[in-house]
Order: sequence, then structure tokens, then C-alpha cells
Amino acid sequence: MELSGKVVRLKIIVGESDQVYQRPLYEAIVYAAKKYKLSGATVTRGIMNYGSGSLGLSIKVFSLATDASMIIEMVDHRERLTDFAQIVSRLMEKADAGGIITLEEVEVLYHC
Repeated sequence: MELSGKVVRLKIIVGESDQVYQRPLYEAIVYAAKKYKLSGATVTRGIMNYGSGSLGLSIKVFSLATDASMIIEMVDHRERLTDFAQIVSRLMEKADAGGIITLEEVEVLYHC
């Protein structure tokens, strides 16, 4: 798939321990992206985080994560990622997982 010019990046952040269909949620999202034939996906593991669910839980707000954030990023055309975000949303609901899904415009300078 040719990607150039203005496209969007879908960023999904979920917990490392979130599960859906007896597998990690982040893994299920990447396999769904492959099945949906998106241009690609990258998963990175956050080593330190806090979110709305962790505020007020600890005196030490910034601590090494025991349930690290898993950040899944994809770049593709807006229509495809908007549709895929709905699939991700349903997976997150099924997993009863917290997290966030964002879309932002980006410009592809090089893709091969």
C-alpha cells in the first residue's frame, strides 16, 4: 500500500495485563490490524506511567509500572483508521479495559 502525503496516526494505549479472547489485548489489536490489511502496526512498552485510574492511589505518582502501558501505533488513510478505531473500541469494551484511542494528522515523508 502506498502511503504518502497527509495521512493519520492511530494511537492506542492499553494495559499490558488487559486480556481479550484469552490473549493480550495489544496482541489481539495487532492481529486485527493485519486481518484488516492496515499498512502496519508497532507496539512499544511504556516503562513508567500514570493515568486517570491511578491518580490518588499512591504517594509516589510516578513509579515503575507493574502493569505497563502498551502503545500501539498505526499510520494509514483516515477512513481506514477511523473504521478500525471502532473495532478497537469494541475489543477494549469486550476486555473491560481502560485506555485511550487517538487520531492525529501526520505527513509521510518516506515509506517503502
